[in-house]
Amino acid sequence: MAALPIEDYALIGDRHTAALVGRNGSIDWLCLPRFDSSACFAALLGTEEHGHWQFEPADDYTVTRRYVDDSAALETTFHTASGDVTLLDLMPVGDGRADVVRRLTGVRGTVRMRHEWVVRADYGSVRPWVHRAHLDHIELIVAIAGPDKFILRGPRLPRAVDHRHADEFDVVEGDELTFSTTWIPSWADLPDSIAAPARIDETIAESHSWASQCRSDVPHRELVVRSVVTLRMLTHAKTGGIVAAPTTSLPEDFGGERNWDYRFCWLRDASLTLESLILAGFTEEAKLWRGWLLRAVAGDPEDMQIMYTIDGGRRLPERELDHLPGYADSHPVRIGNGAADQRQTDVLGEVMIALDLARKAGLPLDKDSWALQRALVDALADHWQEPDNGLWEIRGPLRHFTHSRVMVWAAFDRGISTAEEYDVEAPVEKWRKIRDAVRDEVLAKGFNTARNTFTQHYDTTEVDASLLVLPLVGFLPGDDPRILGTIEAVEHDLMRDGLLLRYRTESGVDGLSGDEHPFLACSFWLVSAYAEAGRLDDAHALLDRLAALANDVGLLSEEYDAGNNRMVGNFPQAFSHLTLVQAAFRLSPTRDTP
Repeated sequence: MAALPIEDYALIGDRHTAALVGRNGSIDWLCLPRFDSSACFAALLGTEEHGHWQFEPADDYTVTRRYVDDSAALETTFHTASGDVTLLDLMPVGDGRADVVRRLTGVRGTVRMRHEWVVRADYGSVRPWVHRAHLDHIELIVAIAGPDKFILRGPRLPRAVDHRHADEFDVVEGDELTFSTTWIPSWADLPDSIAAPARIDETIAESHSWASQCRSDVPHRELVVRSVVTLRMLTHAKTGGIVAAPTTSLPEDFGGERNWDYRFCWLRDASLTLESLILAGFTEEAKLWRGWLLRAVAGDPEDMQIMYTIDGGRRLPERELDHLPGYADSHPVRIGNGAADQRQTDVLGEVMIALDLARKAGLPLDKDSWALQRALVDALADHWQEPDNGLWEIRGPLRHFTHSRVMVWAAFDRGISTAEEYDVEAPVEKWRKIRDAVRDEVLAKGFNTARNTFTQHYDTTEVDASLLVLPLVGFLPGDDPRILGTIEAVEHDLMRDGLLLRYRTESGVDGLSGDEHPFLACSFWLVSAYAEAGRLDDAHALLDRLAALANDVGLLSEEYDAGNNRMVGNFPQAFSHLTLVQAAFRLSPTRDTP
Protein backbone atom coordinates (compact mmCIF):
# COMPACT_ATOMS: atom_id res chain seq x y z
CA MET A 1 0.00 0.00 0.00
CA ALA A 2 1.38 3.41 -0.97
CA ALA A 3 1.61 6.24 1.54
CA LEU A 4 -1.33 8.63 1.77
CA PRO A 5 -1.36 12.14 0.29
CA ILE A 6 0.74 14.36 2.55
CA GLU A 7 -2.29 16.41 3.60
CA ASP A 8 -3.96 13.25 4.96
CA TYR A 9 -1.48 13.08 7.83
CA ALA A 10 -1.54 14.76 11.25
CA LEU A 11 1.18 15.23 13.86
CA ILE A 12 1.46 14.00 17.42
CA GLY A 13 4.52 14.41 19.60
CA ASP A 14 6.09 14.54 23.05
CA ARG A 15 8.58 17.37 22.35
CA HIS A 16 11.37 14.82 21.96
CA THR A 17 10.10 13.25 18.75
CA ALA A 18 6.93 13.18 16.67
CA ALA A 19 4.79 10.80 14.60
CA LEU A 20 2.66 11.20 11.48
CA VAL A 21 -0.79 9.62 11.77
CA GLY A 22 -2.83 9.04 8.62
CA ARG A 23 -6.57 9.43 8.13
CA ASN A 24 -6.62 5.64 7.85
CA GLY A 25 -5.41 5.26 11.43
CA SER A 26 -1.89 4.30 10.42
CA ILE A 27 1.24 5.74 12.02
CA ASP A 28 3.52 5.76 8.97
CA TRP A 29 6.45 7.76 10.37
CA LEU A 30 8.03 7.71 13.80
CA CYS A 31 11.64 8.09 14.89
CA LEU A 32 12.44 6.96 18.44
CA PRO A 33 13.55 8.26 20.83
CA ARG A 34 14.51 11.58 19.11
CA PHE A 35 13.46 13.52 16.03
CA ASP A 36 16.76 12.57 14.34
CA SER A 37 16.84 8.93 15.49
CA SER A 38 16.24 6.18 12.94
CA ALA A 39 12.60 5.46 12.10
CA CYS A 40 10.82 2.37 13.43
CA PHE A 41 7.70 3.13 11.35
CA ALA A 42 8.89 4.22 7.88
CA ALA A 43 5.98 3.30 5.59
CA LEU A 44 5.79 6.99 4.65
CA LEU A 45 8.87 6.51 2.49
CA GLY A 46 8.16 2.95 1.45
CA THR A 47 5.51 0.33 2.11
CA GLU A 48 3.81 -1.29 5.09
CA GLU A 49 6.74 -3.71 5.24
CA HIS A 50 8.97 -0.81 6.27
CA GLY A 51 6.96 -0.39 9.45
CA HIS A 52 3.61 1.06 10.47
CA TRP A 53 1.01 0.78 13.25
CA GLN A 54 -2.61 0.83 12.18
CA PHE A 55 -6.11 0.66 13.60
CA GLU A 56 -8.69 0.72 10.80
CA PRO A 57 -12.28 -0.48 10.36
CA ALA A 58 -12.52 -3.72 8.41
CA ASP A 59 -15.50 -2.33 6.46
CA ASP A 60 -16.00 0.86 4.45
CA TYR A 61 -15.80 4.05 6.47
CA THR A 62 -15.57 7.83 6.43
CA VAL A 63 -13.40 9.92 8.74
CA THR A 64 -13.58 13.12 10.76
CA ARG A 65 -10.55 14.38 12.68
CA ARG A 66 -9.72 17.06 15.20
CA TYR A 67 -7.20 17.94 17.85
CA VAL A 68 -8.66 17.76 21.35
CA ASP A 69 -9.15 21.38 22.44
CA ASP A 70 -5.89 23.15 21.55
CA SER A 71 -3.72 20.21 22.55
CA ALA A 72 -1.33 17.93 20.69
CA ALA A 73 -3.71 14.97 21.09
CA LEU A 74 -5.39 13.82 17.87
CA GLU A 75 -8.88 12.37 17.72
CA THR A 76 -9.92 10.39 14.61
CA THR A 77 -13.52 9.17 14.36
CA PHE A 78 -14.34 6.36 11.95
CA HIS A 79 -17.96 6.30 10.76
CA THR A 80 -19.25 2.97 9.38
CA ALA A 81 -22.68 1.61 8.55
CA SER A 82 -22.64 -0.49 11.73
CA GLY A 83 -21.26 2.09 14.15
CA ASP A 84 -18.69 4.75 15.04
CA VAL A 85 -15.32 4.40 16.77
CA THR A 86 -13.00 7.17 18.00
CA LEU A 87 -9.23 6.72 18.01
CA LEU A 88 -7.28 9.01 20.35
CA ASP A 89 -3.55 9.34 19.58
CA LEU A 90 -1.00 11.09 21.76
CA MET A 91 2.51 10.90 23.16
CA PRO A 92 2.67 11.56 26.92
CA VAL A 93 5.11 14.32 27.85
CA GLY A 94 7.32 15.28 30.75
CA ASP A 95 8.77 12.01 32.01
CA GLY A 96 11.63 11.30 29.62
CA ARG A 97 10.02 8.17 28.15
CA ALA A 98 9.25 7.42 24.52
CA ASP A 99 5.66 6.18 24.34
CA VAL A 100 2.81 6.35 21.84
CA VAL A 101 -0.63 5.81 23.35
CA ARG A 102 -3.68 4.92 21.23
CA ARG A 103 -7.15 4.60 22.76
CA LEU A 104 -10.15 3.17 20.91
CA THR A 105 -13.59 4.19 22.19
CA GLY A 106 -16.86 2.69 20.95
CA VAL A 107 -19.24 5.58 20.26
CA ARG A 108 -22.16 3.87 18.46
CA GLY A 109 -23.06 0.34 17.50
CA THR A 110 -20.35 -2.22 16.76
CA VAL A 111 -17.33 -1.73 14.51
CA ARG A 112 -15.00 -4.49 13.36
CA MET A 113 -11.44 -3.13 13.61
CA ARG A 114 -8.19 -4.31 12.02
CA HIS A 115 -5.00 -3.95 14.08
CA GLU A 116 -1.58 -4.23 12.50
CA TRP A 117 1.76 -3.55 14.22
CA VAL A 118 4.78 -3.88 11.96
CA VAL A 119 7.87 -2.51 13.67
CA ARG A 120 11.21 -2.25 11.89
CA ALA A 121 14.54 -0.84 13.04
CA ASP A 122 16.94 1.44 11.16
CA TYR A 123 14.47 3.10 8.77
CA GLY A 124 12.64 -0.11 7.93
CA SER A 125 15.75 -2.10 6.97
CA VAL A 126 16.02 -4.42 10.00
CA ARG A 127 13.48 -7.06 11.05
CA PRO A 128 13.59 -7.37 14.82
CA TRP A 129 13.35 -10.54 16.89
CA VAL A 130 9.73 -10.58 18.11
CA HIS A 131 8.45 -12.57 21.07
CA ARG A 132 5.86 -12.53 23.82
CA ALA A 133 6.76 -11.60 27.38
CA HIS A 134 4.98 -10.97 30.69
CA LEU A 135 5.24 -8.16 33.23
CA ASP A 136 3.15 -8.39 36.39
CA HIS A 137 1.20 -11.24 34.75
CA ILE A 138 0.27 -8.99 31.79
CA GLU A 139 1.21 -10.20 28.33
CA LEU A 140 3.31 -7.96 26.05
CA ILE A 141 4.83 -8.24 22.61
CA VAL A 142 8.52 -7.29 22.51
CA ALA A 143 10.63 -6.62 19.42
CA ILE A 144 14.44 -6.33 19.73
CA ALA A 145 17.00 -5.27 17.13
CA GLY A 146 20.51 -4.15 18.09
CA PRO A 147 20.21 -1.15 20.45
CA ASP A 148 16.42 -0.90 20.18
CA LYS A 149 13.61 -2.56 22.09
CA PHE A 150 9.95 -1.92 21.22
CA ILE A 151 7.09 -3.03 23.47
CA LEU A 152 3.44 -3.34 22.44
CA ARG A 153 0.82 -3.42 25.19
CA GLY A 154 -2.95 -3.63 24.97
CA PRO A 155 -6.05 -5.64 25.77
CA ARG A 156 -6.19 -7.31 22.34
CA LEU A 157 -2.67 -8.15 21.20
CA PRO A 158 -2.21 -9.71 17.76
CA ARG A 159 -2.36 -13.49 17.86
CA ALA A 160 0.52 -14.14 15.47
CA VAL A 161 4.02 -13.55 16.81
CA ASP A 162 6.18 -13.08 13.73
CA HIS A 163 7.38 -10.13 11.75
CA ARG A 164 3.91 -8.98 10.78
CA HIS A 165 1.12 -8.81 13.34
CA ALA A 166 -2.50 -8.48 12.23
CA ASP A 167 -5.71 -9.02 14.15
CA GLU A 168 -9.41 -8.20 13.97
CA PHE A 169 -11.76 -7.53 16.87
CA ASP A 170 -15.07 -5.82 17.59
CA VAL A 171 -15.37 -2.48 19.37
CA VAL A 172 -18.81 -2.08 20.93
CA GLU A 173 -20.44 1.13 22.08
CA GLY A 174 -19.02 1.96 25.51
CA ASP A 175 -15.78 0.01 25.04
CA GLU A 176 -12.49 1.74 25.85
CA LEU A 177 -9.38 -0.13 24.69
CA THR A 178 -5.95 1.43 25.26
CA PHE A 179 -2.76 0.34 23.49
CA SER A 180 0.79 1.66 23.67
CA THR A 181 4.15 1.27 21.97
CA THR A 182 7.21 2.03 24.06
CA TRP A 183 10.86 2.38 23.03
CA ILE A 184 13.67 1.60 25.46
CA PRO A 185 17.32 0.63 24.98
CA SER A 186 17.51 -3.09 24.22
CA TRP A 187 19.48 -3.79 27.40
CA ALA A 188 16.94 -2.08 29.70
CA ASP A 189 14.32 -3.84 31.79
CA LEU A 190 10.68 -3.70 30.75
CA PRO A 191 9.02 -0.52 32.06
CA ASP A 192 5.58 -0.10 33.58
CA SER A 193 2.65 0.98 31.42
CA ILE A 194 2.06 4.68 30.86
CA ALA A 195 -1.45 4.36 29.40
CA ALA A 196 -3.42 5.21 32.57
CA PRO A 197 -6.41 7.51 31.94
CA ALA A 198 -5.02 10.10 34.38
CA ARG A 199 -1.72 10.30 32.43
CA ILE A 200 -3.61 10.81 29.18
CA ASP A 201 -5.75 13.55 30.71
CA GLU A 202 -2.68 15.28 32.20
CA THR A 203 -0.94 15.37 28.82
CA ILE A 204 -3.97 16.89 27.09
CA ALA A 205 -4.54 19.42 29.88
CA GLU A 206 -0.91 20.59 29.89
CA SER A 207 -0.87 21.21 26.16
CA HIS A 208 -4.25 22.97 26.20
CA SER A 209 -3.21 25.16 29.14
CA TRP A 210 -0.08 26.27 27.31
CA ALA A 211 -1.94 27.05 24.09
CA SER A 212 -4.58 29.09 25.94
CA GLN A 213 -1.93 31.77 26.59
CA CYS A 214 -1.76 32.65 22.88
CA ARG A 215 -2.72 36.23 22.09
CA SER A 216 -6.22 36.50 20.70
CA ASP A 217 -6.04 39.80 18.79
CA VAL A 218 -5.22 38.25 15.45
CA PRO A 219 -7.04 37.06 12.30
CA HIS A 220 -7.41 33.30 11.90
CA ARG A 221 -6.62 32.81 15.59
CA GLU A 222 -7.55 29.11 15.51
CA LEU A 223 -4.95 28.50 12.82
CA VAL A 224 -2.40 30.67 14.62
CA VAL A 225 -2.89 28.61 17.80
CA ARG A 226 -2.48 25.37 15.87
CA SER A 227 0.69 26.79 14.34
CA VAL A 228 2.27 27.72 17.68
CA VAL A 229 1.30 24.33 19.14
CA THR A 230 2.97 22.70 16.14
CA LEU A 231 6.08 24.85 16.54
CA ARG A 232 6.20 23.84 20.19
CA MET A 233 5.93 20.16 19.19
CA LEU A 234 8.98 20.69 16.97
CA THR A 235 10.99 22.14 19.89
CA HIS A 236 12.96 19.66 21.99
CA ALA A 237 11.77 20.02 25.57
CA LYS A 238 15.19 19.50 27.14
CA THR A 239 17.78 20.90 24.73
CA GLY A 240 15.70 23.73 23.22
CA GLY A 241 16.66 22.73 19.68
CA ILE A 242 13.95 23.46 17.10
CA VAL A 243 13.72 21.14 14.07
CA ALA A 244 12.64 22.45 10.68
CA ALA A 245 10.28 19.48 10.20
CA PRO A 246 9.88 16.00 11.70
CA THR A 247 10.36 14.25 8.35
CA THR A 248 12.97 13.58 5.71
CA SER A 249 12.75 13.28 1.93
CA LEU A 250 9.13 14.24 1.34
CA PRO A 251 9.73 15.57 -2.16
CA GLU A 252 9.59 19.11 -3.47
CA ASP A 253 9.20 17.60 -6.94
CA PHE A 254 7.28 14.30 -7.06
CA GLY A 255 9.49 11.67 -8.64
CA GLY A 256 12.51 13.98 -8.55
CA GLU A 257 15.71 14.44 -6.55
CA ARG A 258 14.77 17.48 -4.42
CA ASN A 259 14.40 15.41 -1.26
CA TRP A 260 16.05 16.64 1.93
CA ASP A 261 16.30 15.74 5.60
CA TYR A 262 14.78 18.50 7.74
CA ARG A 263 15.05 16.85 11.19
CA PHE A 264 17.76 19.26 12.30
CA CYS A 265 18.07 22.71 13.83
CA TRP A 266 18.74 25.50 11.35
CA LEU A 267 19.81 28.67 13.17
CA ARG A 268 17.64 30.66 10.77
CA ASP A 269 14.47 28.59 11.15
CA ALA A 270 14.93 28.34 14.91
CA SER A 271 15.41 32.11 15.19
CA LEU A 272 12.30 32.80 13.15
CA THR A 273 10.35 30.24 15.18
CA LEU A 274 11.41 32.03 18.33
CA GLU A 275 10.22 35.35 16.89
CA SER A 276 6.83 33.85 16.09
CA LEU A 277 6.37 32.38 19.56
CA ILE A 278 7.28 35.70 21.18
CA LEU A 279 4.82 37.55 18.95
CA ALA A 280 2.13 35.12 20.06
CA GLY A 281 2.92 35.80 23.72
CA PHE A 282 5.29 32.95 24.65
CA THR A 283 8.57 34.16 26.16
CA GLU A 284 9.79 31.22 28.25
CA GLU A 285 10.82 29.38 25.08
CA ALA A 286 13.27 32.21 24.34
CA LYS A 287 15.37 31.33 27.38
CA LEU A 288 15.47 27.62 26.49
CA TRP A 289 16.44 28.36 22.89
CA ARG A 290 19.13 30.86 23.90
CA GLY A 291 20.70 28.17 26.07
CA TRP A 292 20.73 25.78 23.09
CA LEU A 293 22.31 28.47 20.92
CA LEU A 294 25.09 29.19 23.43
CA ARG A 295 25.95 25.50 23.62
CA ALA A 296 25.67 24.81 19.89
CA VAL A 297 27.92 27.61 18.65
CA ALA A 298 30.32 27.55 21.62
CA GLY A 299 33.95 27.74 20.57
CA ASP A 300 35.57 29.63 17.74
CA PRO A 301 33.03 31.99 16.12
CA GLU A 302 34.69 31.22 12.80
CA ASP A 303 33.34 27.66 13.11
CA MET A 304 29.65 28.58 13.43
CA GLN A 305 27.51 26.30 11.28
CA ILE A 306 24.13 27.07 9.75
CA MET A 307 22.54 24.01 11.38
CA TYR A 308 23.13 21.51 14.17
CA THR A 309 21.63 18.35 15.61
CA ILE A 310 18.98 18.46 18.34
CA ASP A 311 21.62 18.49 21.07
CA GLY A 312 23.92 20.94 19.29
CA GLY A 313 26.09 18.34 17.57
CA ARG A 314 27.93 19.38 14.42
CA ARG A 315 28.10 16.12 12.45
CA LEU A 316 25.26 15.76 9.94
CA PRO A 317 26.79 13.63 7.17
CA GLU A 318 24.41 13.18 4.25
CA ARG A 319 23.83 9.68 2.91
CA GLU A 320 21.21 7.83 0.89
CA LEU A 321 18.97 4.93 1.95
CA ASP A 322 18.78 2.70 -1.10
CA HIS A 323 16.37 0.20 0.49
CA LEU A 324 13.54 2.78 0.61
CA PRO A 325 11.77 3.58 -2.68
CA GLY A 326 10.83 7.06 -1.47
CA TYR A 327 7.52 8.87 -1.19
CA ALA A 328 5.75 8.65 -4.58
CA ASP A 329 8.91 6.99 -5.96
CA SER A 330 10.91 10.14 -5.24
CA HIS A 331 14.48 9.18 -4.60
CA PRO A 332 17.06 9.25 -3.28
CA VAL A 333 15.85 9.10 0.32
CA ARG A 334 18.40 11.14 2.27
CA ILE A 335 19.35 11.25 5.93
CA GLY A 336 21.73 13.88 7.20
CA ASN A 337 22.15 17.14 5.33
CA GLY A 338 25.20 18.22 3.36
CA ALA A 339 24.12 21.85 3.54
CA ALA A 340 25.52 21.92 7.08
CA ASP A 341 28.90 22.82 5.54
CA GLN A 342 27.53 25.71 3.47
CA ARG A 343 28.19 29.38 4.06
CA GLN A 344 24.92 31.25 4.57
CA THR A 345 25.76 34.78 5.62
CA ASP A 346 22.17 35.72 6.43
CA VAL A 347 21.97 33.39 9.45
CA LEU A 348 23.55 35.70 12.02
CA GLY A 349 21.10 38.46 11.07
CA GLU A 350 18.16 36.23 11.96
CA VAL A 351 19.81 35.22 15.24
CA MET A 352 20.45 38.83 16.25
CA ILE A 353 16.89 39.88 15.35
CA ALA A 354 15.42 37.04 17.42
CA LEU A 355 17.59 37.82 20.44
CA ASP A 356 16.73 41.52 20.15
CA LEU A 357 13.02 40.69 20.09
CA ALA A 358 13.47 38.34 23.07
CA ARG A 359 15.05 41.15 25.07
CA LYS A 360 12.19 43.47 24.19
CA ALA A 361 9.83 40.77 25.46
CA GLY A 362 11.58 40.73 28.83
CA LEU A 363 14.45 38.22 28.51
CA PRO A 364 17.40 39.82 30.36
CA LEU A 365 20.68 40.40 28.53
CA ASP A 366 23.22 38.29 30.39
CA LYS A 367 27.00 38.39 30.19
CA ASP A 368 27.47 35.07 28.38
CA SER A 369 24.79 35.80 25.80
CA TRP A 370 26.25 39.19 24.94
CA ALA A 371 29.80 37.85 24.83
CA LEU A 372 28.67 35.28 22.27
CA GLN A 373 26.78 37.84 20.19
CA ARG A 374 29.71 40.25 20.17
CA ALA A 375 32.13 37.51 19.13
CA LEU A 376 29.86 36.42 16.28
CA VAL A 377 29.33 39.96 14.98
CA ASP A 378 33.07 40.65 15.24
CA ALA A 379 33.75 37.51 13.20
CA LEU A 380 31.23 38.64 10.60
CA ALA A 381 33.06 41.97 10.37
CA ASP A 382 36.05 40.11 8.93
CA HIS A 383 34.07 38.15 6.33
CA TRP A 384 30.94 40.12 5.44
CA GLN A 385 32.10 40.81 1.88
CA GLU A 386 32.37 37.12 0.95
CA PRO A 387 29.74 35.45 -1.30
CA ASP A 388 27.60 32.65 0.08
CA ASN A 389 25.05 29.93 -0.75
CA GLY A 390 22.04 32.01 0.34
CA LEU A 391 19.10 31.03 2.48
CA TRP A 392 17.79 28.58 -0.13
CA GLU A 393 21.02 26.53 0.20
CA ILE A 394 21.90 26.93 -3.46
CA ARG A 395 24.20 24.11 -4.52
CA GLY A 396 25.52 26.14 -7.43
CA PRO A 397 28.28 28.81 -7.42
CA LEU A 398 28.60 31.14 -4.44
CA ARG A 399 26.94 34.52 -5.04
CA HIS A 400 26.38 37.87 -3.38
CA PHE A 401 22.72 37.21 -2.63
CA THR A 402 20.83 40.40 -1.87
CA HIS A 403 18.86 38.85 0.97
CA SER A 404 22.09 37.66 2.60
CA ARG A 405 23.61 41.13 2.34
CA VAL A 406 20.55 42.71 3.93
CA MET A 407 20.71 40.24 6.81
CA VAL A 408 24.38 41.16 7.27
CA TRP A 409 23.14 44.73 7.65
CA ALA A 410 20.56 43.50 10.19
CA ALA A 411 23.21 41.71 12.25
CA PHE A 412 25.25 44.87 12.67
CA ASP A 413 22.16 47.02 13.13
CA ARG A 414 20.82 44.90 16.01
CA GLY A 415 24.28 44.60 17.53
CA ILE A 416 24.65 48.39 17.54
CA SER A 417 21.20 49.03 19.01
CA THR A 418 21.77 46.45 21.75
CA ALA A 419 25.16 47.87 22.72
CA GLU A 420 23.75 51.38 22.90
CA GLU A 421 20.52 50.50 24.70
CA TYR A 422 22.15 48.29 27.34
CA ASP A 423 25.47 50.16 27.55
CA VAL A 424 27.56 47.05 27.00
CA GLU A 425 31.05 47.01 25.57
CA ALA A 426 31.28 46.72 21.77
CA PRO A 427 33.18 48.34 18.86
CA VAL A 428 30.09 50.35 17.93
CA GLU A 429 31.81 52.81 15.60
CA LYS A 430 33.44 49.98 13.64
CA TRP A 431 30.12 48.17 13.38
CA ARG A 432 28.32 51.36 12.34
CA LYS A 433 30.77 51.96 9.47
CA ILE A 434 30.29 48.39 8.23
CA ARG A 435 26.50 48.58 8.57
CA ASP A 436 26.42 51.75 6.49
CA ALA A 437 28.80 50.29 3.92
CA VAL A 438 26.63 47.18 3.55
CA ARG A 439 23.53 49.30 3.06
CA ASP A 440 25.23 51.44 0.42
CA GLU A 441 26.46 48.34 -1.39
CA VAL A 442 23.01 46.70 -1.44
CA LEU A 443 21.38 49.86 -2.78
CA ALA A 444 24.05 50.19 -5.47
CA LYS A 445 24.52 46.56 -6.55
CA GLY A 446 21.39 44.75 -5.42
CA PHE A 447 18.88 47.09 -7.05
CA ASN A 448 18.10 47.13 -10.78
CA THR A 449 16.93 50.59 -11.78
CA ALA A 450 15.69 49.43 -15.19
CA ARG A 451 13.28 46.97 -13.61
CA ASN A 452 12.75 49.04 -10.45
CA THR A 453 13.37 46.04 -8.25
CA PHE A 454 15.92 44.48 -5.96
CA THR A 455 17.45 41.35 -7.50
CA GLN A 456 18.22 37.85 -6.29
CA HIS A 457 21.97 38.48 -6.37
CA TYR A 458 24.31 41.13 -7.71
CA ASP A 459 24.90 39.42 -11.09
CA THR A 460 21.34 38.89 -12.27
CA THR A 461 18.08 40.62 -13.09
CA GLU A 462 16.13 37.69 -11.58
CA VAL A 463 14.08 38.25 -8.45
CA ASP A 464 13.69 36.09 -5.36
CA ALA A 465 10.80 35.91 -2.89
CA SER A 466 13.26 36.47 -0.02
CA LEU A 467 13.46 40.11 -1.17
CA LEU A 468 10.06 40.57 0.48
CA VAL A 469 11.88 40.37 3.82
CA LEU A 470 13.66 43.72 3.28
CA PRO A 471 10.87 45.87 4.76
CA LEU A 472 10.11 43.29 7.44
CA VAL A 473 13.57 43.67 9.02
CA GLY A 474 13.60 47.45 8.73
CA PHE A 475 16.06 47.82 5.83
CA LEU A 476 13.63 50.15 4.02
CA PRO A 477 10.07 51.30 4.79
CA GLY A 478 7.35 49.12 3.33
CA ASP A 479 6.03 51.98 1.19
CA ASP A 480 9.42 52.94 -0.26
CA PRO A 481 9.14 53.06 -4.09
CA ARG A 482 11.95 50.51 -4.38
CA ILE A 483 10.08 48.09 -2.15
CA LEU A 484 6.82 48.65 -4.03
CA GLY A 485 8.64 47.94 -7.29
CA THR A 486 10.14 44.78 -5.83
CA ILE A 487 6.73 43.53 -4.72
CA GLU A 488 5.40 44.08 -8.25
CA ALA A 489 8.36 42.28 -9.82
CA VAL A 490 8.00 39.32 -7.45
CA GLU A 491 4.28 39.13 -8.22
CA HIS A 492 4.97 39.23 -11.96
CA ASP A 493 7.85 36.73 -12.09
CA LEU A 494 7.14 34.28 -9.29
CA MET A 495 3.37 34.00 -8.97
CA ARG A 496 1.98 30.61 -9.94
CA ASP A 497 -1.71 29.86 -9.43
CA GLY A 498 -1.89 32.75 -6.98
CA LEU A 499 1.03 31.51 -4.84
CA LEU A 500 4.73 32.42 -4.88
CA LEU A 501 7.71 30.38 -5.99
CA ARG A 502 10.99 30.94 -4.16
CA TYR A 503 12.74 31.79 -7.44
CA ARG A 504 12.66 30.61 -11.04
CA THR A 505 14.38 27.22 -11.09
CA GLU A 506 14.77 27.50 -14.85
CA SER A 507 17.39 30.19 -14.25
CA GLY A 508 19.73 27.36 -13.24
CA VAL A 509 20.89 29.15 -10.11
CA ASP A 510 20.46 26.18 -7.78
CA GLY A 511 22.37 23.59 -9.79
CA LEU A 512 19.59 20.98 -9.49
CA SER A 513 17.39 19.27 -12.03
CA GLY A 514 13.61 19.41 -11.99
CA ASP A 515 11.13 22.02 -10.84
CA GLU A 516 9.38 22.80 -7.58
CA HIS A 517 6.05 24.17 -6.41
CA PRO A 518 5.12 27.42 -4.67
CA PHE A 519 6.82 27.71 -1.29
CA LEU A 520 4.19 28.59 1.30
CA ALA A 521 6.45 30.73 3.48
CA CYS A 522 7.05 33.03 0.52
CA SER A 523 3.33 33.70 0.15
CA PHE A 524 3.10 34.47 3.86
CA TRP A 525 6.00 36.90 3.40
CA LEU A 526 3.94 38.53 0.66
CA VAL A 527 1.06 38.98 3.12
CA SER A 528 3.45 40.76 5.48
CA ALA A 529 4.94 42.85 2.67
CA TYR A 530 1.45 43.87 1.57
CA ALA A 531 0.71 44.94 5.14
CA GLU A 532 3.89 47.04 5.30
CA ALA A 533 3.07 48.59 1.92
CA GLY A 534 -0.41 49.57 3.07
CA ARG A 535 -2.15 47.06 0.78
CA LEU A 536 -4.29 45.74 3.62
CA ASP A 537 -7.13 44.40 1.48
CA ASP A 538 -4.63 42.38 -0.58
CA ALA A 539 -2.95 41.17 2.61
CA HIS A 540 -6.18 39.93 4.17
CA ALA A 541 -7.32 38.30 0.91
CA LEU A 542 -4.06 36.39 0.49
CA LEU A 543 -3.99 35.34 4.14
CA ASP A 544 -7.54 34.01 3.78
CA ARG A 545 -6.51 32.01 0.73
CA LEU A 546 -3.44 30.58 2.44
CA ALA A 547 -5.43 29.67 5.55
CA ALA A 548 -7.77 27.65 3.34
CA LEU A 549 -4.80 25.53 2.16
CA ALA A 550 -4.23 24.05 5.63
CA ASN A 551 -5.45 20.50 5.98
CA ASP A 552 -8.45 19.50 8.07
CA VAL A 553 -6.47 19.75 11.32
CA GLY A 554 -4.68 23.01 10.48
CA LEU A 555 -1.28 21.76 9.29
CA LEU A 556 0.84 23.00 6.39
CA SER A 557 3.60 21.43 4.34
CA GLU A 558 6.62 23.15 2.81
CA GLU A 559 5.11 23.72 -0.64
CA TYR A 560 1.72 23.48 -2.35
CA ASP A 561 0.73 22.16 -5.76
CA ALA A 562 -2.28 24.36 -6.51
CA GLY A 563 -2.92 22.69 -9.86
CA ASN A 564 -3.55 19.36 -8.17
CA ASN A 565 -4.69 20.68 -4.77
CA ARG A 566 -2.07 18.75 -2.82
CA MET A 567 0.70 19.42 -0.34
CA VAL A 568 4.34 19.01 -1.28
CA GLY A 569 7.55 18.70 0.71
CA ASN A 570 8.39 17.95 4.33
CA PHE A 571 5.46 18.09 6.72
CA PRO A 572 4.49 19.83 8.84
CA GLN A 573 6.95 22.56 7.99
CA ALA A 574 8.04 24.99 10.71
CA PHE A 575 8.85 27.67 8.11
CA SER A 576 5.28 27.65 6.80
CA HIS A 577 3.75 27.84 10.27
CA LEU A 578 6.10 30.49 11.65
CA THR A 579 5.56 32.81 8.67
CA LEU A 580 1.79 32.27 9.04
CA VAL A 581 2.03 33.48 12.64
CA GLN A 582 4.13 36.49 11.66
CA ALA A 583 1.79 37.43 8.81
CA ALA A 584 -1.28 37.16 11.02
CA PHE A 585 0.23 39.44 13.66
CA ARG A 586 1.19 41.99 10.98
CA LEU A 587 -2.58 42.27 10.46
CA SER A 588 -3.50 42.35 14.14
CA PRO A 589 -5.86 45.25 14.90
CA THR A 590 -3.73 46.01 17.98
CA ARG A 591 -0.40 45.45 16.27
CA ASP A 592 2.58 46.66 18.24
CA THR A 593 5.33 44.67 16.54
CA PRO A 594 8.23 46.17 14.57
